[in-house]
Amino acid sequence: MSAAAPTGKVRLYMSMSVDGFIAGPDDGPDHGLGVGGERLHAWLRDGGVDPDSHRPSGGGPDAEVFDEMIATGAVVAGRRTFEHGRGWGGDHHDGVPVFVPTRSVFNQPAPGHARYVTDVASCVAQAREAAGGRDVLVHGAAAAQALLQARQLDEIELQLVPVLLGRGRRLFDGLPPGHVELELLRALQGSDVLHLRYRVQAGG
Repeated sequence: MSAAAPTGKVRLYMSMSVDGFIAGPDDGPDHGLGVGGERLHAWLRDGGVDPDSHRPSGGGPDAEVFDEMIATGAVVAGRRTFEHGRGWGGDHHDGVPVFVPTRSVFNQPAPGHARYVTDVASCVAQAREAAGGRDVLVHGAAAAQALLQARQLDEIELQLVPVLLGRGRRLFDGLPPGHVELELLRALQGSDVLHLRYRVQAGG
């Protein structure tokens, strides 16, 4: 009897301020991180269209986390995040498929390797299948909240940046009342950023 195929984790990756913001105020397609939000991505290298151009230099935990993120086999991105990033030209990294959970679908198809999906569970199932055993990268506040509520999120990886933004867009503002228990799996001290990985507890 053959062994079951390995299944990757569905993992949220987000850079966040200590007061819980993932973007500054006035974020939009022309200013995806909002006013002052660039501070949250200062641990990454300034780059261009090629995702690898943002890889932190010098190795260490920052590069390790970046490499893990880029090694994912599919992406689930919230529609707001997808649109503010202009769909990454239809290719987030390495041509992997991008799934965008949304309440309504445009008449025009999503660009490049992206597709819109109106059911959260189906969205995650398609992403898992497309990833072929690799991890699935989740990005964006709306996607994180939708997957948490649907119990479809396995892990949360936060890049905690030592700054208080004071205002902007928070990662978990839209969650309903209730507790979601998390188990800390690892903590890596990077260059002016703390990488925290949590397991989402089943039934939490």
